[in-house]
Amino acid sequence: MVNQQVVNKFLNWTSNNKNYLEIARPNKKRLLKKLNNNSFNLTSEELDFLLSTYGRNVKNTKQNTEGTNVWVPLEMVETVKELNAIYQESLSIGVPVEDIKHGWLKNDKSSMFFTNPLYKDKESLDLDTINFKELFGKIEPITIKKVETSKNTALFDRLVFTDVHVGMDVASSGYSLYDLKWDKEELFKRLEIMVQHTIEHKKSNTLIINDLGDFLDGYNSLTTRGGHKLPQNMSTSDAFDVALEFKIKLVKSLAPYFEKIKFINICNDNHAGHFGYITNSAFKVYIEEAIKNIEVINQRKFIDYYIIENRCFCLTHGKDDANMKFGFKPKADPATVNKVIGYLNQIEVLNKGYFEIEFGKGDSHLAVLDDSSSDVFGYYSYPAFSPSSNWVQLNFNKGRSGFVHFNYMDNRKNINPYYF
Repeated sequence: MVNQQVVNKFLNWTSNNKNYLEIARPNKKRLLKKLNNNSFNLTSEELDFLLSTYGRNVKNTKQNTEGTNVWVPLEMVETVKELNAIYQESLSIGVPVEDIKHGWLKNDKSSMFFTNPLYKDKESLDLDTINFKELFGKIEPITIKKVETSKNTALFDRLVFTDVHVGMDVASSGYSLYDLKWDKEELFKRLEIMVQHTIEHKKSNTLIINDLGDFLDGYNSLTTRGGHKLPQNMSTSDAFDVALEFKIKLVKSLAPYFEKIKFINICNDNHAGHFGYITNSAFKVYIEEAIKNIEVINQRKFIDYYIIENRCFCLTHGKDDANMKFGFKPKADPATVNKVIGYLNQIEVLNKGYFEIEFGKGDSHLAVLDDSSSDVFGYYSYPAFSPSSNWVQLNFNKGRSGFVHFNYMDNRKNINPYYF
């Protein structure tokens, strides 16, 4: 047990020494050394007692080192408990306090990360209970007049797009670095280009369409995790209407050219999240009822896999809706390769004789179709369908947006990318 004299000295030191957090950041060992250099003569166990009694260890997200901790004063912890700072800040930025999931509190001596107990988790909405058939009413079948082609030499075709970000304001109210446009008109111009490109490169009667997530930019101008304000050029209801119209028009335009269309939507991402799932659920109910031979799968797992003919496709957005601070990288480094192989082992698809295994992702807004980093799988990072946000323009560069179309034969494939 630490005597009261040492306790008082410790509390006085932490309140007056403005650099103590810098000392504590690397690890407790360095903090102990600094204290003992100031004649504390503490053991490691005694320091543990002081920290547990008068402070709290919290994750320091400013350091890119997993497991790094900082010590913060007890009075700051009490501030979080009272929620005064959270509430006042929420009022100042016009965001309801229940929409703030977490954040930072700072003073001139220290800072700490908080989780808001008043946050209302959007998962509390039971999405599976929404009856879209009832909302739509009677859905009239759409008559599709088939267009015959003579280019059916492939097993199946595949169209991949990602990061459409419906509703995103890339112009920043006219003050962006580049004079870009991203509204309904531009969205549907690009949709028409994608439809025509798919028809021109058609080589089979079966089309697989993959939407790899972040289809909508945000819900009520916030990311799926809440607390991150997004510049938007559409209201939430307008974004829903436009997004739903986009996907219905895409399928209606391509249905005459294919006997079967399978549409896979990733709904576990960091922008669209539950809003994306609701939109895709409405799309699934409508289009499967209206047009025959259309199948829609709304993927709620972060990663899932699909066996199509002699190929295995493992699909993810690249960053999830809650936990990942850093998503899958655009290029496969050794750590990423090991992580993917671990997943492939778990789902038991290795050594099954598949001609090809692809790990496909979005999120990075970069096109890197990599068949060389691993002998086991291809690591495909797909370009964003939308132009770069103003934040990306300023912090990186203008970039290139597009989509990718494939023809799959028995033992080869054609890759037909398009860049806007």
